[in-house]
Amino acid sequence: MILDPNRLFPAESDARSVSARLYETVRDLPILSPHGHTDPRWFAENEAFANPTALFIQPDHYIFRMLYSQGISLESLGIPPLDGTAAPVDPKEVWRLFAKNYYLFRGTPSRLWLDYSFENQFGLTKRLSPENADEYYDIIAQKLQTPQFRPRALYEQFNIEVLSTTDTPLDTLKYHKAIQQSGWKGRILPTFRPDSVIDADQTGFLANILKLGEITGENTTTWQGYLNALRNRRAFFKSMGATATDHGHPTAFTADLDPDTAASLFGRIISGRSVPQEQEFFRGQMLTEMAGMSVEDGLTMQLHPGSVRNHNRQLYERFGRDKGADIPSQTEYVRALQPLLNRYGNDQRLTFILFTLDESTFSRELAPLAGHYPALKLGPPWWFHDSPEGMMRFREQATETAGFYNTVGFNDDTRALLSIPSRHDVARRIDCAFLGRLVVEHRLDEDEAFEVIQDLTVNLVRKAYKL
Repeated sequence: MILDPNRLFPAESDARSVSARLYETVRDLPILSPHGHTDPRWFAENEAFANPTALFIQPDHYIFRMLYSQGISLESLGIPPLDGTAAPVDPKEVWRLFAKNYYLFRGTPSRLWLDYSFENQFGLTKRLSPENADEYYDIIAQKLQTPQFRPRALYEQFNIEVLSTTDTPLDTLKYHKAIQQSGWKGRILPTFRPDSVIDADQTGFLANILKLGEITGENTTTWQGYLNALRNRRAFFKSMGATATDHGHPTAFTADLDPDTAASLFGRIISGRSVPQEQEFFRGQMLTEMAGMSVEDGLTMQLHPGSVRNHNRQLYERFGRDKGADIPSQTEYVRALQPLLNRYGNDQRLTFILFTLDESTFSRELAPLAGHYPALKLGPPWWFHDSPEGMMRFREQATETAGFYNTVGFNDDTRALLSIPSRHDVARRIDCAFLGRLVVEHRLDEDEAFEVIQDLTVNLVRKAYKL
């Protein structure tokens, strides 16, 4: 299992040669990770990771959802239920179970990421199997106890220039403060994710609204007090280095209500008696409000819609959120975004980055929208489509209408620190493969391809996220 240097490049020799030359110019460029879910506590406390299982398996829903799909329980993987009833498991036994089922990841992006990490970070070049599971575990566990594998050292080893976390408006950002006060030079930035105080369908929503008021000193039971509180927290996040907001809504629906109607809707929402249609209108109104605030304060706005969260009700009730049961759904953008875009889509002070889990929208809706509105940019393939095939489909379907310069490079959206370099490596290789093919098809001059790959790797993300 020694990684082939030409992996993911085209099979045709001329295109492969161009792709390889392009890749050499970006292989060692710094990583910019402007949207992810890594824990800022790692970098604040800089403690060693507990063991290989806690590092590779238990925080990574890509891995345990595949194992669960084959009848392997989350309890057997050491993922605790909410009621704390499961017996502790030996992390080495979990690793052995993982190795026994490693074949399940054949052909998946997870396999690419894992093999890259095993070889490049731990020097393990034989494919993981039941026979070498203990050897793998012992080597990884030993290295995790060395200073070179502490979070800050890994950040530096991976050549990360900036890494953004995802944080609620109620977060004190104490770990970000600790990082800034530590004297360490790594850039770990917060991102403002207000779903917990915008989505009335979320658990604890009304309590969150009151907590928002306590934190800000605003009366969040009134419409203006609520908006003022959100502005207050955005300003705090920006003072802590944030350059972006993020919104994980069920749909891309937006609304643009007059102030009196919006205030009336807010009153209904905080009454606790709202119905789903009212909740959807409120989320839609708040996307437009957030866009207006981004025009005011300059924070880049991201929208990640289209996931049916916690589809497996039994799993959600036993283990809680983010346990691999979020499923993509059909998403409409053209009519859904029109109210917001009529208000702010022509304002060049707004950078609004759209993501999708519905690939059918790439060429039909998203590329035409981003190819027209100055405020819009297209985010990279996300979540289920963060794969070689998904990335190539995105370039093929979006470039013809949106071009390269209405996109924003790559972001990894990961909770797994060790997967960051491998994910960025895959993205760089696929972009090189796409450009290499354009060159040999005489659709792009080679000198242009060398400029574009630099832009796709670092320049566009720096510009879009103001980094």
